[in-house]
Amino acid sequence: MLHTLHRSAWHSDFSAILRLLAEGDELLLLQDGITAAVEGSRFLESLQNTPITVYALKEDIDARGLGGQISDSVVRVDYTDFVRLTVKHASQMAW
Repeated sequence: MLHTLHRSAWHSDFSAILRLLAEGDELLLLQDGITAAVEGSRFLESLQNTPITVYALKEDIDARGLGGQISDSVVRVDYTDFVRLTVKHASQMAW
């Protein structure tokens, strides 16, 4: 399943997201959701303890000036990659 997080982790039910993530799932951070990928944050630490791959949309990282603060463990993707992820996963959950 592809999970997409559009809101800041501070304004989301992040514990519910973590409970529903399963092996093979992928999480794409968009808009303010990319703040969950900031190096050293408790949100990133929680995500790194799950069996998933975490992606963040480059355009949203750049728009928020967070390029130097996003963890190297998070895969940066563009809109073409975003489309590939949506095609890859038959089911999606937007947060």
